Parts: sequence; structure tokens; C-alpha cells
Amino acid sequence: MITVHHLENSRSQRVLWLLEELGLEYEVKRYARDPRTMLAPPSLRAVHPLGKSPVITDGDLTLAESGAILEYLVDRYGGGRLAPAAGSPERLRYTYWIHYAEGSAMPPLLLKLVFTQVPRAPMPGIIRPIVRRIADRVKKSFVEPQIRLHLDYLEGELAKSTWFAGPAFSAADIQMSFPLEAASTRGGLDASRPKLWEFLARIHERPAYRRALERGGPYTLLS
Repeated sequence: MITVHHLENSRSQRVLWLLEELGLEYEVKRYARDPRTMLAPPSLRAVHPLGKSPVITDGDLTLAESGAILEYLVDRYGGGRLAPAAGSPERLRYTYWIHYAEGSAMPPLLLKLVFTQVPRAPMPGIIRPIVRRIADRVKKSFVEPQIRLHLDYLEGELAKSTWFAGPAFSAADIQMSFPLEAASTRGGLDASRPKLWEFLARIHERPAYRRALERGGPYTLLS
């Protein structure tokens, strides 16, 4: 039995969604974030040394990293579903987006979150305006231009095909969902980029996506 070690409001929601798309049986072990720090609880380190989510266990296998998990599940249990044929141009695009999601799209979005949260942290009042000015400058001069660059790029890519890897929905779209949902929360993604906005609307209507929300619980990303 596959077990998903599921941290609330996290990347592990994608794993639940993939499992629902594949129609696999699985169990969910839930972990709550620390209400003050919003970090994962120490109990996740008993599953994987980094104490991060997502993590799955499948028999004797323990596997972390959402991209690796999605590729493993599709390769082992997909039976040719949710991945283009090996050797095809679509398969290369599929592999690219699986890795791009966390390797390129997420870093500026994470920086946006960090530099938004830092001025809110406890600190002597006398230095708070200085910290706020530095954080705002970093966001405006580097982080936000990078986010816009990536969103413009992604908007152009979805003008080429319905889904990221080609005409058919795949696990690459599941992987790309998290940075795009994060961008809609804190990165300025809205209806001014109609291809990306429509992509989010389409995935949110998928029955498997909705079933995954029912299994995983409330899903609200930090802004």
C-alpha cells in the first residue's frame, strides 16, 4: 500500500492528485504545520531525514521530492497513462516541465514569500523600517521581475499547446500546478495572462483534483 506523508498546504497535494488520476489505492498520513513558524513538524524526520513533504512509502521504498515521486508513480503504476511515449518530442517536453517546476519556477516565488514574511518577524521596532526597505528593494529590483519573466514565458508556452507537454494532459501538468497556484496567490498571476489563468480553471475542474482535495483537506498557500 502506498502511503503519502501529507503536510497540509504543501506540494504533497500534487501527489494525492496524481494518485487519484491513476485510480490507485493509498493512505494518507497527515501532518500539521507549526501554527507559529508554519514549518513541518519534527515527526516527518522519522520518515525522511530532511523532514520535508512530500514523502511516500511504498513497501520498503521511501521516496521524497515531488518530481521524483510523480515520475516513479507514473513509471511503476501508470501503464502508459499520464506520460507521452518514450522517445517522442512530447516526452522531452514532459521531462523538462517536471524538472522546471521546482528547479526554475519555484525559486523566485519562494524568495517572494521569504522577503514578504521577513519584515513581519519579531524584531526591535527601530530596525523594522530598515528591514522593510531592504526587503521591498530586493522584491522590486530582482524577485518580481524574475516572476514576471517566468510567467510571460509560461504564457507563451501554453499558447503552443493545450497542456504543457502537448495536446494531452500529463503528470507534467500536475507538477506545474503548484508554482502556478503559488503565483496566483503571491506572484501576480491573474486573468491578464489568459492561457495560464484558463489552465488553472481547467485543472480545478478535474474530478481527480477535487477528490484529492477531499482526501488532503484544506489547501491554502501562504502569501
